[in-house]
Amino acid sequence: MKKNVGNLDAYVRITGGLTLFGYGILRNSKSSIMLGSMKVAEGITRFCPMLYLMGASTNDDTITFELTQK
Repeated sequence: MKKNVGNLDAYVRITGGLTLFGYGILRNSKSSIMLGSMKVAEGITRFCPMLYLMGASTNDDTITFELTQK
């Protein structure tokens, strides 16, 4: 699993995820808790499945797209 999330992006994902997770706990919303925990996990592991599927990366704090030919 290749890391495709940069430092700044990881910090934003962790912060936003914890905020959303806390909001979900306060409002008793299972979807907010789930989404928040997914964002925290993406920030910690520095891997985003959606970026992987798009062939994108925010590593080195720049957004790049890798186009592959088939």
